[in-house]
Amino acid sequence: MKNTIELLRGLREDKDLKQSDIANLIGTTQQQYSKYETGESELPLRALSILAEHYHVSADYLMGRTDSRDGIAALNKKIIDNITAGSLLSDVISLNTAGRRAVMDYIFLQKLKQKYEAGGKHTKKKTGA
Repeated sequence: MKNTIELLRGLREDKDLKQSDIANLIGTTQQQYSKYETGESELPLRALSILAEHYHVSADYLMGRTDSRDGIAALNKKIIDNITAGSLLSDVISLNTAGRRAVMDYIFLQKLKQKYEAGGKHTKKKTGA
């Protein structure tokens, strides 16, 4: 996982923004923001929250605590009916290793099936006469 310093700079550069652009967004100076990007100063909680919202990532992602950019909104997203991504994840985590592996195998097979179906490969092989 990347650390906060790498993430702050990388996210900013991905959007072709200058340090002064982000400094204005969080209500500080370019010099102070530069200190956040270099690790010389700690990023305040308020700024962390603003940046997470601005970049559409979770605060945990910005802090380097997870590789997942998705935040709580993704966990609360309904997958089907009343099942959220978070409840599905909790169910998978509650399984033993073999059960989790079986779920991953099933997901892999479903992805293959969808790829096959999307490719229009529904033609039957011709048999010789």
